[in-house]
Amino acid sequence: MSQIMTNVNSLIAQRVLNTNNRGLSSTMEKLATGLRINRGADDPAGLIASEKLGSQQAKIGAAMRNLERADSIVNIAEGGLQEVSRLLNDLQGLVTETANDAGLTQEEKAANQLQIDNILATVDRIAGNTSFQGTKLLNGTFGFQATVTDSSVRDYAINAAKFDGDDLDVKAIITQSAHRGGLFLSAGGATLDLNEVADAAFSFVVAGKEGNKEFYFSSGAALTDIATAINGYTDVTGVSAAVSGTGIALNSTSFGSDSFVGLQVTGGGAAMDAGDGGGIYKLDEDNNAAADATAQTDFADAGSEVRHIGQDVAGTINGQAASGRGTTLNVSSDQLDVRLTLDGSGAQTLGTIDALKITGGGAKFSLGPEVDINSQVRLGISNVSTRSLGTTDVDGTFYRLQDLGSGRHANAVNGNLQDAQRIVDNAIDHVSGLRARLGSFQSLTVQSTLNSLGVAMENTSAAQSAIRDTDFAKEAAAMTRQQILAQAATNTLALANSQPQNALALLG
Repeated sequence: MSQIMTNVNSLIAQRVLNTNNRGLSSTMEKLATGLRINRGADDPAGLIASEKLGSQQAKIGAAMRNLERADSIVNIAEGGLQEVSRLLNDLQGLVTETANDAGLTQEEKAANQLQIDNILATVDRIAGNTSFQGTKLLNGTFGFQATVTDSSVRDYAINAAKFDGDDLDVKAIITQSAHRGGLFLSAGGATLDLNEVADAAFSFVVAGKEGNKEFYFSSGAALTDIATAINGYTDVTGVSAAVSGTGIALNSTSFGSDSFVGLQVTGGGAAMDAGDGGGIYKLDEDNNAAADATAQTDFADAGSEVRHIGQDVAGTINGQAASGRGTTLNVSSDQLDVRLTLDGSGAQTLGTIDALKITGGGAKFSLGPEVDINSQVRLGISNVSTRSLGTTDVDGTFYRLQDLGSGRHANAVNGNLQDAQRIVDNAIDHVSGLRARLGSFQSLTVQSTLNSLGVAMENTSAAQSAIRDTDFAKEAAAMTRQQILAQAATNTLALANSQPQNALALLG
């Protein structure tokens, strides 16, 4: 090479040196940052995948924090409910103690009532003060708001619901009607006729859900008197009686498969059989208000109990199979957890019931990485104040825990203590059920989801690391190689730059 104006070897050496320097710079950047991909030029496709995984990590991390926050909220609510449960147990003891009417003076009853009033006030105080960052948890703030759209719905409870719009219609389809347990005792006339059998007496045992009672009647006893006698022990047996034609209809006071009516003849059965049409009839399965003429037992053959068991309502709620008990339908799923209690007419009529319209409410938690309905949970935390707890139907009138207060229907001094005990029982059932649901939410939803997201975070981090993080062993080897190449290119450039000087030797 003897040209002076253009040193091609120098240009080549410069180009190679610049390339080696860029490679060395990139390698040193990867080693310094610990990342294989620092800009889009490093790996365009890898950058896209890495950024998506990073976004997923951020969402999972936020979801895990949401779960921890939800767990804290439920812990606070559970603490308040635990104390309410203790107070209700104390209240139950006071009600039972006060029922010992002959053993307590009016002053002692008044003292018990004072304790009851204090307990009621404390329950209301807990309901009003239990809060998380100023948000009340047990005063109904997180209860669902709903409007009853069918008069056959006597009571309802909404524990959880998911819906996208402003409201959610709750519809039930009754596929099997509810029945009471029932029997028809036919005497063949308006009075008992023992056919003049000497010293004959007709005796029988009436049994029901609550217990049993034996009755004795002589010839000529009017059916109205027999029905009145049976009704005098309805609280004991759970069976009511009504005269119907030439017999007495016996019905359980409640609906469902845990209710029944049993009748066992203990004496005088042979004397009664002579009556026209006399005997014990079961009720028609399709028409619970009528006797089944084909299901008749002679009094003489009723030495063993004749029993008829009630039937639970069955159906669906919003397309999901519902479990039935008595006149109550219940469905429990991730989408909808609702209990509907119908009146006798609604529970006995097959067809569709437009039961409720849920218009809002519920404690809404976002427990997943995606902001959508699948990641959301609406948990109902009902009001546990005394004006809401212990709802009990007494002959069509609803009483609650507040009705145990001084001067009210179920007070300890001169109120109905039997109703008081039922009210407290229902309140205890409600609070314990709420605690169970919150506990289930914590253990089966929050903790399980938190564990699942923890694994997802680990795997997502590992996937992103595999794509974006620097392999130090590889890059260290590459840096050594680039350093050697850069030094070689630098020496070569020095040699190339000295070549034009050789041309001066030609000039002498």
